Amino acid sequence: MAKVDVYNMDGSVAGSLELNDTVFGIEPNQDVLHRSILSYLANQRQGTHATKTRSEVRGGGRKPYRQKGTGRARQGSIRSAQHVGGGIIFGPKPRSYTYNLPPKMRRLAMKSALSAKVAVGSLIVLDTLQMPEIKTRQMAAVLKNLQADVSTLLVTLNRDEVIEKSTRNLHGIKTALVNTINVFDILKFDKMVITRDAVEKVQEVYAS
Repeated sequence: MAKVDVYNMDGSVAGSLELNDTVFGIEPNQDVLHRSILSYLANQRQGTHATKTRSEVRGGGRKPYRQKGTGRARQGSIRSAQHVGGGIIFGPKPRSYTYNLPPKMRRLAMKSALSAKVAVGSLIVLDTLQMPEIKTRQMAAVLKNLQADVSTLLVTLNRDEVIEKSTRNLHGIKTALVNTINVFDILKFDKMVITRDAVEKVQEVYAS
C-alpha cells in the first residue's frame, strides 16, 4: 500500500497513513477520465438556447409581390430564411445535453483521478481542520503552511460553516464535502487537501 505523510495545520508532519491501492494506487485510465470530464461538462449545460423558424416569426402572411411579371425571383413570404428578419433554418432548440456514464465507469474514473493525484504527489492529507472563528487570514496561513495556497481543492468529511466562510474569499481555493467531490474538480486544481477522516470515508466507499 502507498504511504503518505499526514500534516498538522502548521505544516509539520504528524504521522503517516497507508492508502488503499485499489482506490489510490491504480493505473489511471485516461479514456475513462476523458469520458467523465465530457459527461460533467455536458451536464452543466442548460440547453435553453432557442431560435425561431419561419412559422414562428411574426409577420410575413402576405405574398410580398406577384408571382410573375416582375423579373425578380418568386417569393412567398418576407419571413423566409433568406430575408432579414426571417426564420432560422435548423437553428438550435431547447434540448437536454445530459450524458450519464455507467456506474462502474464512474467509479473507475474517480479512482483514476485520485490515483493520479497521489502519483504526482499532489494529495495532501490533513490530520484535522478546525478553526475557532471565521478568519480568512488564518485559513490562508494554513494553506500556505501546506504549500497549497494557489490552486487547491479542500475536502472535508462534514460541512463546517466556519471553514467554508474562511475559504470562500481565497482565490483559487474551493471547498467540497467528501460526498460531493467529482473528477472534474480533482483534475482541475493543482493540489487536493483532504482530511484524514475524509480519506477513510473515500476508501470505505470505493474500496469495495
